[in-house]
Amino acid sequence: MASDLRSRKAGLAMSTEPTMKAIVRSEYGPPDVLALVEVAKPVPGVGELLVRVRASSVGMADVDYLLGRPKMARLGTGLRRPRNTGLGVDVAGVVESVGESATRFSPGDEVFGDMTEHGFGAYAEYVCAPQDAFALKPAGLGFDEAATMPQAAVMALQGLQGKGGVNQGDKVLINGAGGNVGPFAVQIAKAFGADVTGVDHTDKLEMLRSIGTDHVIDYTAVDYTATGERYDWILDIAPHHSAFDSRSALNPGGAYVMVPASIGQVVRAMVIAPLVSIFSDRKMGMMMWKPFAPKDVRTLTELVETGKVTPVIDRSYPLVEVADALRYQAEGNTLGKIVIKVSEGDAG
Repeated sequence: MASDLRSRKAGLAMSTEPTMKAIVRSEYGPPDVLALVEVAKPVPGVGELLVRVRASSVGMADVDYLLGRPKMARLGTGLRRPRNTGLGVDVAGVVESVGESATRFSPGDEVFGDMTEHGFGAYAEYVCAPQDAFALKPAGLGFDEAATMPQAAVMALQGLQGKGGVNQGDKVLINGAGGNVGPFAVQIAKAFGADVTGVDHTDKLEMLRSIGTDHVIDYTAVDYTATGERYDWILDIAPHHSAFDSRSALNPGGAYVMVPASIGQVVRAMVIAPLVSIFSDRKMGMMMWKPFAPKDVRTLTELVETGKVTPVIDRSYPLVEVADALRYQAEGNTLGKIVIKVSEGDAG
């Protein structure tokens, strides 16, 4: 059922400048604070692209930005109210125009990108950002599929690199394998030649098998840290165990990488995990995410174009139903990514 998003002109009723529809909010809060409004269509500046958005996607980070959590993060996003009124980071679309000195792309190019460091705002008909925020869309991939990748796929890849990285023959466990990041991580680890175990809820196990997961564990019935199995690499996307318990599931010389979902988990990863590592040959720490890093984007593009990684889409929503999409994401039951369909064609 569609959300009852308010639609208004945002003070532009008398303006003759081109406008666009966008999802905005003026305060932190639940999806009810969102509104579908008409705002000025951006104009690309020096080194920037104007991209007509064909699709975006939803992740738990979007829910966090919406709610303004953890509160410590508001030091960067705005203390009392969000500094950026737009929402959404993943984008896939078509270059409409380019600013001065933007030489990497031309109008008509199909691109995807990450707005995390460029004011968010992907839930809109157009985005405008520096050309380095974009890359050419992988060949053969639709806009919906490409829109799932900019944040989640990059996080998955970076979580399997560093500290020697995942290698051929490694035993890899991915905790939280069925959500936004997990399906990418499973397929990337398989592409690296690993034997992969995926941990998630009962309802997600069949999907995990379908994308090539070698072994699955239902966390509602089995605690992976207590099975006696040992792994060379643990990517913890849904961290709930203590650092000591997680270390016990690692082989000597193994690595544990946390993708933190709360400020408490950040503290645990930055303080406790390194202390645990001091007294062990097992390395433990937090993934240091670099949004849309060019080298990683190139690697992911190659993996997609060679058929080794395929985005998993749970469901799609139109732009007017972004609030419903965020509510569904907040429930934590997604099987892969949620797509926001913004437009179907390239004209207008």
